[in-house]
Amino acid sequence: MNKAELMSAVNTVLDGDWDAAHKIAQNHSDNTSNWLHAVLHKIEGDKWNSQYWYARTAGHTYEDFTDVMQELIVIKDSLK
Repeated sequence: MNKAELMSAVNTVLDGDWDAAHKIAQNHSDNTSNWLHAVLHKIEGDKWNSQYWYARTAGHTYEDFTDVMQELIVIKDSLK
């Protein structure tokens, strides 16, 4: 995992650029990257794909958060 790149991806999606954040997330395969990838697909509205990535996060689920912005902040905090 490259924390700086993932932090950049979180900040990018918080700024509204889903596509750029997705390009960063899909280049990594650790639990945190997969969690971010899952949230990105949740934002996109692709529940099946989101759940696919949540299954690769070692414990996070689609239902853990109803507010994606709050979830992104938790991911961001985990990268500090």
